[in-house]
Order: sequence, then C-alpha cells, then structure tokens
Amino acid sequence: MIFDLDDTLLDRNQAVDDMFLFTLENCYGNVEEDVKKEMLRKFKEYDKRSYGISDKTTVFEALFDEFPPINRLPQHEIQSFWNEHFPQCFSINEHTIKIVKAIKEHMKVAIITNGTTQRQKAKIRNTRLHECFEIIMISEEAGYTKPDKRIFDLTLDKLQVQSEEALFVGDDLEKDIRGSQGANLLGIWFNPDGIQNETDIKPYDEISSLDGLLTYLTPEVLS
Repeated sequence: MIFDLDDTLLDRNQAVDDMFLFTLENCYGNVEEDVKKEMLRKFKEYDKRSYGISDKTTVFEALFDEFPPINRLPQHEIQSFWNEHFPQCFSINEHTIKIVKAIKEHMKVAIITNGTTQRQKAKIRNTRLHECFEIIMISEEAGYTKPDKRIFDLTLDKLQVQSEEALFVGDDLEKDIRGSQGANLLGIWFNPDGIQNETDIKPYDEISSLDGLLTYLTPEVLS
C-alpha cells in the first residue's frame, strides 16, 4: 500500500495555519482578531495559488504588501524562513501511526510525495513517519512528479511488487488517483471533507477516514 503525504498522512491545512501564526508572531506582533482572520484567509489563498511551487517568496511578499508588517523579512531570506519553519508546523495524529503500523503487519508500505527533498524529509522526520516506511519516494529525488507514471513505476520497482498487487491512497484526484491508475495501481481516494467528484476520474474506492483502509489488510482483496 502506497500513500501520498500532504493532506493524506499529514494535515497540511493545519500546518499552514500554524505557519501563519508563527509568521504573525515574528513579523507583526499584536493584531486585532478581525484583521487576523482576514490575514489568515489571504495567506491561505496565496499559499493555495503557489501549491506545488517550491519557491514561496511570492506568498509572503503578497501578504506583506497587503498587510505591512512591523518586521518585514528581506526577500532573499523568505525561502529559508519557509524551509526552516514550515516542516516544524506538521504534526501527526497518533491514530494515523497506528493505522499505518497495522497495515504494515500485512503488506509493504511506501510513500510517494511531490516536493523538495529537504522539506519533505524534514516533515517526515519531524513526524517520525520515517520509522514506519521502508520506501519513501520524493519527486525531486526521483526526477518525476505525480501524476507521471514513472514515479509510481520506480516505487513499485523498489518495493519489488507488481502494479496489480498495489493500492495507492491519496487526496488529489488528478495527481494521486489518475496518476496511480495510469501506472495500473488501484487508486483509493481519501476524501475526509466529502468533496463532490466532478471529474471523469473513477477511484477504485473512496474513504472518508484512514480507518477505511483496514478492510484491505490482506493481500487477497486485490485478487
């Protein structure tokens, strides 16, 4: 069973909230509550626009331009600020760890994630996920990003399993589900928010909680 990282195993949305609060503390000081809510909304909007882009300078520059801070980070320091502090904003639900360990007792587990090696490894290390997964494939290291089938093929080779013997679990219909299906894996859509599927992508299964994966604890379910 192969997992996506951000917004599947880890709650990236909460991490963005925490990164905003850290930025507020370091750059703004005391801010009125109604202004703070609007700043967070805009910060998340800017972050969403830049999702999948390594350089986050534009996120902060847009925030600073709209809401001038007391201490403005120099432009050349913004990326280092993000790289150093954002991975530390991630935490993991202990129940998620238990689910992964339960699955690992029955089958091999791996991670495929898009992103920079430095940041993704820091997230994985800070949340102890490296203790649970023997194979972790990061797009920058692999040279391919989801939904490119080659990153899935590389992972299957490392796991020494055939595509028809594997499941992929992820939250993104295009990158995770269409991508994994393009490599002949069974794609399970992790959809905790009950988002309506308005695409032509048809997941093998849809789950609202990782607990739903416990029905796949024996390899025979793939036959």
